[in-house]
Amino acid sequence: MTEKQAIIEEFEYRVFLESYERIFKCLSLIVEEDLWRSPNSTITSIGCLIQHLNGNVRQWILSGVGQQLNVRKREEEFIQNFDKTKNVLMEEMKELKIELIHFFENTPTINLQQKITVQNFNLTIFSAIIHVIEHYSYHTGQITTITKLLTNKETGYYEDFTLD
Repeated sequence: MTEKQAIIEEFEYRVFLESYERIFKCLSLIVEEDLWRSPNSTITSIGCLIQHLNGNVRQWILSGVGQQLNVRKREEEFIQNFDKTKNVLMEEMKELKIELIHFFENTPTINLQQKITVQNFNLTIFSAIIHVIEHYSYHTGQITTITKLLTNKETGYYEDFTLD
């Protein structure tokens, strides 16, 4: 297995299998009205966090690593868009997943040590990919906590596993 294959497999596992599935589970537990609600003014809503994750991965992977035009408007990710439903956000995530898989499959080589600049940070492609994995995990945890606060329900992420 090449380094590229290893990092892409890890990205797909951590982002698509772990984070995406957990976010979809949280969306299934909340009612539509809770999508843009937050427990207080210092906590970002689930809907805004999903918009933020989509913008971040587009900027860091597709634009930063893939050199596509950066069209991200970060400040707009934190504006509650009441026209977007849970289903719309899930479809946006699914479409982004398809774009990312297409990008990774159609990029013949990725020099993980190549230096790039994203959001004025100078870093390697390897570091940018790790950032996105870590960023997804961080905000997935926030989405999980907000879901539990709003619903008083367990997510059951590990109910089919023995973790001892």
